[in-house]
Parts: sequence; C-alpha cells; structure tokens
Amino acid sequence: RSAKSAHHCSLLPQASLWRSMSRAVLQVFEEYQKARVTFVQTVADLATRPQNIDALQNAGVMALLRPLLLDNVASIQQSAALALGRLANYSDELAESVVTHEILPQLVYSLSQQNRFYKKAAAFVLRAVSKHSPQLAQAVVDSGALDALVTCLEEFDPSVKEAAAWALGYIARHTKELAQTVVDAGAVPLLVLCFQEPELTLKRISASALSDICKHSPELAQTVVDAGAVSLLAKDISHNDAPLKRQVCSCLAQIAKHSVDLAEVVVEAEIFPRILHCLKDIDEFVRKNASTCIREIARHTPDLAKLIVNAGGVAAMVDYITEARGNNRLPGIMTLGYIAAFSETLALAVVVSKGIPPLKDALINEPEDHLKAAAAWSLGQIGRHSPDHARALAEADVLRRLLAVYLHQDSSEDLQTKAKRALKSVIQKCTHLPALEPLLEAPPNILKYVVQQFAKVLPNDVNARRSFVQSGGLQKIQEVKAEVGSKLHDYIDEINMLYPPEIVQYYSPNYAETLLKKMDEFNPTG
Repeated sequence: RSAKSAHHCSLLPQASLWRSMSRAVLQVFEEYQKARVTFVQTVADLATRPQNIDALQNAGVMALLRPLLLDNVASIQQSAALALGRLANYSDELAESVVTHEILPQLVYSLSQQNRFYKKAAAFVLRAVSKHSPQLAQAVVDSGALDALVTCLEEFDPSVKEAAAWALGYIARHTKELAQTVVDAGAVPLLVLCFQEPELTLKRISASALSDICKHSPELAQTVVDAGAVSLLAKDISHNDAPLKRQVCSCLAQIAKHSVDLAEVVVEAEIFPRILHCLKDIDEFVRKNASTCIREIARHTPDLAKLIVNAGGVAAMVDYITEARGNNRLPGIMTLGYIAAFSETLALAVVVSKGIPPLKDALINEPEDHLKAAAAWSLGQIGRHSPDHARALAEADVLRRLLAVYLHQDSSEDLQTKAKRALKSVIQKCTHLPALEPLLEAPPNILKYVVQQFAKVLPNDVNARRSFVQSGGLQKIQEVKAEVGSKLHDYIDEINMLYPPEIVQYYSPNYAETLLKKMDEFNPTG
C-alpha cells in the first residue's frame, strides 16, 4: 500500500507538468487565433476608409486574407470575406486582384457549405467584383458562382436572399450575354418569389435585379413577363416605400421600352392612373422613374399615347416638367413630344394642357444642350401639324427662341440640327404672318421658309399686304441679298409682284441714292 501510494505521489507532479505543458501549447494556439481575429477584423475595419486602401494593397493583404477564408473559425472566415468584399468594392484593380489570387472558387465552394453569415459575406464579395466591368462579372460566372447564388435565393434567411439577388443583378446589368447566363441559371422565377416576400429591402433588390435583366432585350424582358412579374410589380406602384417604388417604375419602364406588345402588357396591369400619382411623389427618383415609364409607353403607338391622354397623363406630365429641373425633366419633355408626334388631335391635347410654356422654359433656361435639344424636338412635334398648331407656338414666341438657339455660337451640333428642323417644320405650317415677321432677320437657310410663307399668304389677303408694308416687312426683304436663281430670290420676286413697282422701289436700299442722283441730274433751268 505504501509502495502504491508512493508511486501515486510520484505521478502527481508528472500530471500537473503535463497539464501545464498542454496549457502552454493551447495558449500558443489561442494567441494565434486571437491574432487572426484581431488581424482580420482590423483589416475589415481599415478597408472601410479609402485612404487606407493603397497601404493595405502594398502590404500584400490579398495573399494574407485568402487562407483565412478556409479558417477553422467561422467568424474569421466571415470577417475575411467581408474585408475582401470591401477591398474589391473599392476599385476594379482590387477586384481584379481577387480574381488573380484565385479567391473566387473558394468563395463559391463555401457558398454551398457554410452558415448564413458567411453566405452573406461571400455573396457580397461576388457582387463587389462583378460591379466593375463585364470582364470581372464574367470571371465570377466562370468561377461557377451562378448556381450557388441561385441556390441562395431559396435560403430561409432573407438577408442571404438579398445578398444573392444583389450579386445576380450586378452580373446581369453589364451585357445581354451576362443577363442571359443569369436567366439560364434559373434566377428569374426565384427573384419573382423574392419580390413577394414581406421584407422591403429584399423586394427592392429583387425588383432591381429583374430590371437589370429586362433592360437588354425584348427576349430577356419576356422571360420576366412570363414569370408573372408585371402584375406583382404594378401592385406596388402605390406602395408607401419610395425606394421600392423607384425600382418598380424602373423595372416596368425596362419592360415597356422594347416593343408594343410588352408596353401593352404593362398597361394591361392597370398602372394608369396610379402611376400618374408617382409624378407628384415627394421622392425625386420616383417622379423621374415614373415619367420614364410613361415615356416608354407613349413612344410606341397612337393608341398607347391616346390611352395616356385619356387617363389625364398629359396634364400630369406638364405639371411634372414645370416643376422638375435638369435631367429629371428629360423623360417628361420627351413624353410630350412622342404624344404630340402621332396626330393633330394628340398634339392639340398637349397645347390645351398648357404644354408649350414649360417646353419653352426648358429651351431657354436649361443649361445642358441635350435638354434644350429635346425641348426643341418636342416643340417641333407640336407645331408641325397645322396652321393652328404652328400659331400656338408662334404666339408663345417660340419661333424666335428656336432661332436664337440655332444661331447661338455655343450650341452643340445636335441642338442646332434639332432647332433648325423644328423651325422649318413649324414655319412651313405657319400662316400667322405677324408672328413670322421677327424671323425676317434669320440667315438665308431659314429665311427662305419664312419668305415662302409670306409668298403663299399675301396674294390672298389685302390687309396682310398692307400691314406687311406698314410693319417694315417689305423693306426688310428688299435688303436681303439673295442669290439670283435661288428659291429665296424667287419668293422675294413673287412678293414684289404683288405691289406697284414704285412702292417696291421706294423701299429698296438704294432708293435714297437714286433720288439724290436724279436731283443732281435735274436741271430746272434746262
């Protein structure tokens, strides 16, 4: 017994020695783990500030983060993925670095294996890489990410679905081919299901991803229509969440723009008159996206334009462009032009709804030439139908304004072309001569259309002939130096034939000289 107890006593210090040794070993591992946690969390934090990015990159952060994606501690994996996502999000160079360090296959593998927190972080990296260019998005597709991301759309956790939908949208937005790969992976029906979830952010991101797919071609838009998306999207036009309404209006616009059939599908979902309320929304992007959607519908056929007019769409759009400024005005300006282009009646609806003043305001006051050009185009579409339409523009002093824009030395070539076309088409319909008189100062290429109108109207109107003399119009055309044989010269001759020669002579520029010469030659004592 004493031998036993002596033996036992001799074992005690050995056991405690063994325990302390194993504790020392464990401590090394614990410290290493703590160091990894500290490193990865600090890097993730540093990556949120742009001024740190270059230093992190120069320190070789990518190569150090890569093995941590396969760490045996889940929180380290997640932080490593988060740090990579933030870095890749910053620039295409860093996103490229994620690809060259062969990090994508690891992320894709982990997407199907790991917990929901990691899935979110991994999807964030894929999105951050995809956003920069078609080439980087293609690298994500080539890594096999699509199937894993589509599977994530079926996860229970809404935030995982969100992250996956967001990444898929970023891949699809670049090109038709990339969008097609997203469709082929089976994403569309699942995105439509995600849109029906109660979580607002998931609804917004799903609608945005569907919009990114639709925008490229009629066929891609048709896949979204076939998945039953349009009626669901249309319901949420009246939602009280502004960011959701932005995405809904954008997606419907991207569907409607491609063809008459697709535009009719959108209209049949009964978006009118509800979408007109969006033109008065407090959120400027809801207003802009709603007006873009209406524009995409209006441009296709007279029937669709008429439907918008009958729903009160022209008055609503006039109010919208009266209040909007800058690029937000553009879809509204274009809508009025598209509607007016189809027929006299539809153009008259724009005139009656007081569409001319805000278009004229855009022509004069918008600093950007492309907005002035759009306003010039729309005004031309209103005025080109008949003398009454042209008179409405002329009485609003639009013709003089179009001429000023055309002649302005800083106007872009496109603006000058559109202003000239608008002037020509409206002048050729205008029979209200007092409104044309200020244009007798125009350069010959515009002046010929102005003088042609006088040559058409004056033969049949005695009062107009008289007022043409009294207002100084006859004198102005005598001062024009028109080339013999030119149309302008012919029109001036036609007008001069309507007056006695002595009146024409009286208003000729050299008449005073001729009289003085006659006086010099006159010899009363003769």
